[in-house]
Amino acid sequence: MYPAPHVPEVPAAQVPSDAVLLDVREDDEWALGHAEGALHVALGDVPVRYLELGDLSAERPVYVLCRSGSRSARAVEWLAEHDVPAVNVGGGTIAWARAGRPMTSTTGRPPTVA
Repeated sequence: MYPAPHVPEVPAAQVPSDAVLLDVREDDEWALGHAEGALHVALGDVPVRYLELGDLSAERPVYVLCRSGSRSARAVEWLAEHDVPAVNVGGGTIAWARAGRPMTSTTGRPPTVA
């Protein structure tokens, strides 16, 4: 087994309030609840749409979220290989919600993390 590469990570509570946020979860997960102001690009679409992120992050890193931090770590690794500065949000949207960070949904119901 190969060692996991180092992926920069920060706890959800320490993400700057003006951070560029990227949520890499699937559409149904995003709809139920996501960080307010986040851009949604499912993990499988990151290789196709990553140039959009480079434009957003020209001066600062992209903070990447998924449900728990695993998919976002893969996205951060991939983005770093393509010169997009990115940081994994440790614990993902679960930690984001627990930290009381602003969330929204597209369902018309209060946001949840599934």
